[in-house]
Amino acid sequence: MADILSARQAGLLLPLSALPARHGIGDMGETAHALAAMLAQAGVRIWQILPLNPLGFGNSPYQPYSSFAGDPIYLNLDALGVSAPAFREGEPRVDYAAVRAFKEPYLREAFRRFQPDEAYAVFVGQKWVREYALFATFKKRNGMRCWNEWPDAMKYYPDAPSLPLDEFEEELRYEMFLQYAFFRQWTALKRAANQAGVAIMGDIPFYVGIDSQDVWAGKANFLLDGAGQPTYVAGVPPDYFSKTGQRWGNPIYNWEYLEKTGFHFWIERLRHSCALFDVLRIDHFRAFDTYWKIPASCPTAEIGEWVEAPGYAFFDAVRKALPGASIVAEDLGDLRPEVHALRDHYGLMGMKIVQFTIQPGQRIAHNADEKENVVVYTGTHDNQTMRGYCQSRTPGERIALYRGLRRGGYWFGSLTSRFVRYALDDRARLAIIPAQDLLECDDSARLNTPGTVGSPNWEWKLAGPAALETLRRRLAWYGRVLRKARRK
Repeated sequence: MADILSARQAGLLLPLSALPARHGIGDMGETAHALAAMLAQAGVRIWQILPLNPLGFGNSPYQPYSSFAGDPIYLNLDALGVSAPAFREGEPRVDYAAVRAFKEPYLREAFRRFQPDEAYAVFVGQKWVREYALFATFKKRNGMRCWNEWPDAMKYYPDAPSLPLDEFEEELRYEMFLQYAFFRQWTALKRAANQAGVAIMGDIPFYVGIDSQDVWAGKANFLLDGAGQPTYVAGVPPDYFSKTGQRWGNPIYNWEYLEKTGFHFWIERLRHSCALFDVLRIDHFRAFDTYWKIPASCPTAEIGEWVEAPGYAFFDAVRKALPGASIVAEDLGDLRPEVHALRDHYGLMGMKIVQFTIQPGQRIAHNADEKENVVVYTGTHDNQTMRGYCQSRTPGERIALYRGLRRGGYWFGSLTSRFVRYALDDRARLAIIPAQDLLECDDSARLNTPGTVGSPNWEWKLAGPAALETLRRRLAWYGRVLRKARRK
């Protein structure tokens, strides 16, 4: 799908997990294929999802156990040839632990039936596949503790592979089977979407978690001590919204080592993701310019320093290795000009959030100096829903929003539908609307609240076949308004 970001288009943001499904969580089965067809029929050309890697701490897709593996929770059981009864089919939220427990025996059954073939042999020949299988197997053997708490023979296995693996071979084969099944189902879904004219936009976190295959198998890429603990961790400094900043806890990259190796880890990570997605959004893009480096001993983000990253050398290497990569830079927030200069030097598409641009009481309209090389959203996975945003305003502020929209020419419909149309009318080349805003959901459908961990984050989903039919009707409306906005 060449030049996918060059035309004026519209997309939908809907995590795979949020699709209605028979087994408690959206998966790569018939419903996902049906959604791709629905998007194509409506003229929606991009389906944006969240990372699909194995979910780690807090079920956050941004703290995965691997940058390369897929989470088996998204496997469709029917496509594996096993018969399973419905489970939590009409629930509006995902219970991740319950879904995993339900699916596990059926995945084991599919594994017992599986007959390896030549395609499987080629797949497991990839370095990351067996590496992840080892990581996942060792992790389960150690009660799911972080790798830096394992016995030394497992902890340092990638560096000194002396541990006999005979007792682990069956579990290793199971883990490799799950990855093979995952990527077969994903490839089929992406192919169907592309054939219908729909591109899939993926998402990649800037940092990786300490408890991951990435760090376990590539310790030199990160600033760690001899025990495998981070010496510095990632975050952002204090600001108006947080007096102590945000201490994320991810290990900091060893950029000096990465640069000496031609940024091999990052290039392979991006190469893998670009093979899975047509467009790739990179989270926390500003850290390619400067990143906040916090001593691991500090319990908050108050103590730290801004450190320059080799952004230009990095993207020179990316452009050389992956010249056709379509990348969107998450460049939100109060950034220094050098971040924008880095983005623009490589022609990367930036982002704009309608919720961050609204000034109640002022005319809500577009102007001639709006940038085209951006993606405009009503909100992202980290925002309130548009309806929730409007409901949380005071009565006076809501009246001001109505007035501002009327002054901008948006006279009819709910506040949410007007803001959807406003986003579509933006000069931005790409407009993406979250499914919750298309469905006019309140904040009970909010996907994530930054600064909080665990339930109800990441749990919202469409509840059953009726919800999918409602989405189909709203997509028909979306198709009409995006055509009026000259998007196709």
